[in-house]
Amino acid sequence: MRVPSDAEIRALHERHAPGREAFELVWTHCAIVCEIAERIMAGGRFGVDADLVRAGCLLHDIGVYRLYDAAGGIDVKGYVRHGVLGHELLRDEGHPEAIRRFCSRHTGMGLTRDDIRRQGLPLPAGDYVAETGEERLVMYADKFHSKTNPPVFVSAGTYAVHVRRFGAGKAEAFQEMRALYSEPDLKPLAAAYGHALV
Repeated sequence: MRVPSDAEIRALHERHAPGREAFELVWTHCAIVCEIAERIMAGGRFGVDADLVRAGCLLHDIGVYRLYDAAGGIDVKGYVRHGVLGHELLRDEGHPEAIRRFCSRHTGMGLTRDDIRRQGLPLPAGDYVAETGEERLVMYADKFHSKTNPPVFVSAGTYAVHVRRFGAGKAEAFQEMRALYSEPDLKPLAAAYGHALV
């Protein structure tokens, strides 16, 4: 499988972004998640394909563009759909399933068929859970930055509190990943990007 280059991925973002502001928000977030994942992988002990992780980080939120309306507003209520929408976008662009799955498998700590039913989520019934080492690493790195207005870096402690509202199983899954991957040092990134660390 050929992994798309950074330039190809950026061009894909530019083609699908509904405007410059949306592009800057989503692309910058994806680039930050990539930097976080690279810091986590720096020790080289996880046995993952670094190029695939990089592509997954840079593509994981591309479906957000499909949530914007003609006036530039975003469908906040339907935001949980952005992963599935990204999966579809990359399918339409001809990318293989292994690349598309980074979109549909990174939301929260993974969404199961039961989560979708129990929470009444606007998603097709299915399991959207990270399975490969690469998918898990992208999902974990994504937890440390948010595209809120203004964007912020999110500490492990803050995310641990946030994820509890989705159930004990989600909190435990995050704690297991935290123990495996450790906590990335976000202070230098927060300073470089000028985003607060919460």
